Amino acid sequence: MKGFEGDLTRKVPLDQFGTFEVFVQMKEGKPYQHEGIVHAPNNEMAFVFAKEQFSRRMTCTGIFVVETRNVFVTQFTEGEDTVYNYVPDEFPQQGEKEQYEFFHLMKRGKQHEHVGAVEAKNPQEALALAKPAFINEKPVFNVWVIKTKDILFTSEEDKIIWDTLPEKKFREASDYKAGDKLKAFKENKAAQNQEK
Repeated sequence: MKGFEGDLTRKVPLDQFGTFEVFVQMKEGKPYQHEGIVHAPNNEMAFVFAKEQFSRRMTCTGIFVVETRNVFVTQFTEGEDTVYNYVPDEFPQQGEKEQYEFFHLMKRGKQHEHVGAVEAKNPQEALALAKPAFINEKPVFNVWVIKTKDILFTSEEDKIIWDTLPEKKFREASDYKAGDKLKAFKENKAAQNQEK
């Protein structure tokens, strides 16, 4: 064959989906907590994947997702130092006022939890305004700042998905009472052996 090259070349990889951060509210009134990520082509599919991944085997009252690139993060602090000690009081003034959601990492090795929201013109201003609003005696090791409009929240219609979960006992391993069944089986076997 004319022009055929016998050398090997690398296979071209498929396009990769983006990553989306997933936050779950375990009970009504509790803060949303970061649970992990999903790969998806868009917010809507990320939401579907998040429901399947993070609420299929546990009860919850809400989920929301945000594309990873829309999460602004601070650096991590050392020891018991709080990140708000390093937030400058001066900030850029450009932009239109929008709402930003705040998530704190209060324990190393745990997940970020939602603590509230502030209105600001940009993420850096939001962080400066959050300093007096959210700082307390406990250290905050890292902060995530997310524009509210970038988050896909659970709607009221979505919440019915989880309403019947407590009745769906087949979802919970504890309901199968495998230990009790094994014990009963062994007792039955022992009784049969004694009869012989």
